[in-house]
Amino acid sequence: MKSILRHTEPKSQYLISILSVTIVTLLCLLIRNVVEYKVVGYLLLVVVSLLAIFLDILPVLLAAVLSALCLDFLFIQPYYTLHIESAEDTLLLLLFFIIALINGVLTNKIRKIEREMQFKEAKVKTMQLYKTLLDSLSHELRTPIATIIGSIGTLQQKSVHLSEDNKSKLLSEMEKASMRLNHQVENLLNMSRLESGYIQPKLDWCDLKELTYKVFDSLSEELKFHKTVVIADDNLALFKLDYGLMEQIIYNLVYNASLYTPKGATIEVKIKHQMDLDFEYHEDKKMTCVITVSDDGNGFPEDEIDKVFDKFYRLQHSKTGGTGLGLSIVKGFVEAQKGKITLKNKEKGGAIFKLSFPAKTMNTKNIGNE
Repeated sequence: MKSILRHTEPKSQYLISILSVTIVTLLCLLIRNVVEYKVVGYLLLVVVSLLAIFLDILPVLLAAVLSALCLDFLFIQPYYTLHIESAEDTLLLLLFFIIALINGVLTNKIRKIEREMQFKEAKVKTMQLYKTLLDSLSHELRTPIATIIGSIGTLQQKSVHLSEDNKSKLLSEMEKASMRLNHQVENLLNMSRLESGYIQPKLDWCDLKELTYKVFDSLSEELKFHKTVVIADDNLALFKLDYGLMEQIIYNLVYNASLYTPKGATIEVKIKHQMDLDFEYHEDKKMTCVITVSDDGNGFPEDEIDKVFDKFYRLQHSKTGGTGLGLSIVKGFVEAQKGKITLKNKEKGGAIFKLSFPAKTMNTKNIGNE
């Protein structure tokens, strides 16, 4: 069935896309007075997701646009107008459109990966990879969206009187869910950049100690039940690296540790510079920036350590969700800066990631002369 639809003429795919959205919309119109428009939004999102499995990217994007317009025009009051009166409805429609687009674009990318892997791996493994990613995305994207929509629905209920404290809690939950959604979208965009070869590091002087504290602060909610430690000399040199890439690297490693370690575990980031002649590339000063991110959790299964940097790979017996992109992005960003990354388990329990970068260094006392 998939093969037949994928090889259908482009015009026929557009027709299938339009008819699918139209039929579901007409059916929903019959029960518009019975169900809420949020339910209609979920149904249209399912239609777009199904079309993304079978059709090319442009027909899927057309379905996403038509679904958003139909939802706004026919199901969000006032009816038969594209005007939206409440900010909550505007946010809901915007989130619906974003998720529909992400679903279409990402599913199309996965299909391309599937076609490439047919020449290298068995079809069974390819389909398993496809299923795993879709399952994880279903959880990782749907959960924060459901939180946001649920909070909006509660705030909209005029019959329910909410205290200022409760309103503040709901808004806080919406903020957390939005940040989680943003993190997933950032990972997807970063993976696209890596695959396209678009990464071009912009080297500048970085205070990695300050950057690490910034990452810890941005993950304060995820780390509230963990102990965090930063080990670095007070006179730690500045390193000429890409600040944005380094922030994403440390963020993903610390975030990953917060997910896969028990409450009360310690997450430690250690930064130092040392002589290292293993690298072929060196600037004026033959120094290497070494960063270790470690924890005292349960570590990684020994037979899976070599796979954790693979795209879309998730630990076999992990209960935690995720798209399996975080560590592969870390490796890509490290290598884009001519660095190396290794992972091993600690003898007394826990894991340790070691990152090494050849980089120019500058003593902080020389900042004024730079």
